[in-house]
Amino acid sequence: MIRINLLGQLKPKATRRPVDTGAAMPLLFIAAGLIFGCAILFYFYHSWQTQLNDENKRIQQLQAQKTELEQIKLQVEAFDKQKIVLQQRVQTIEQLQRDRTGGQELLDQVANTVSRAENLWLTSMTKKGAELTLQGASASTNSVANFITALKRSGYFQKIEIKEAKQDDKNAGVQTFLFTINAEIAPSGPVANAPAQARPANAPAAGTPAAPAKKG
Repeated sequence: MIRINLLGQLKPKATRRPVDTGAAMPLLFIAAGLIFGCAILFYFYHSWQTQLNDENKRIQQLQAQKTELEQIKLQVEAFDKQKIVLQQRVQTIEQLQRDRTGGQELLDQVANTVSRAENLWLTSMTKKGAELTLQGASASTNSVANFITALKRSGYFQKIEIKEAKQDDKNAGVQTFLFTINAEIAPSGPVANAPAQARPANAPAAGTPAAPAKKG
């Protein structure tokens, strides 16, 4: 049903109830605190995540450097092994060169010492490195002693030792002594303190000019 206001009076407006803001304030503070706390947590999380990423990158770089250094170490070890092999080859070549060039000199030295000892001859000569083994025979023990003295005076040999000296029983008709002598070849050729060969008394000293010959 429709009602018509015939009196012409205005209907009073409805009054609004006042809002109680006291109860909403704690909620606002809580919400603001939550937002602020979340912002701080996000800041720390972002900072820690950035540091973690930086550390991971640094670890990866260090691992790459470690791998590279290990490769370099392997190359250095391979070079060292090659160096040792090359040094051994060089030493072998040098030793062969010394043996080849020193063989004739050794034979000359032994021949000279044998020629100084009378009634003595060599039957075998064995060289192993710097060690020399001489086997021979002589008519007397004095010849063996003279041979050892000649070896010492040559200056080409050192540590001369006689290992065996006995009479040959197989040849009863002739007195013969068998001997074995061990010696070492001097590493730098003739020993510096080896006695010099004697020169005539009237020969001029080294470095002294000869006197001019007198005219007849």
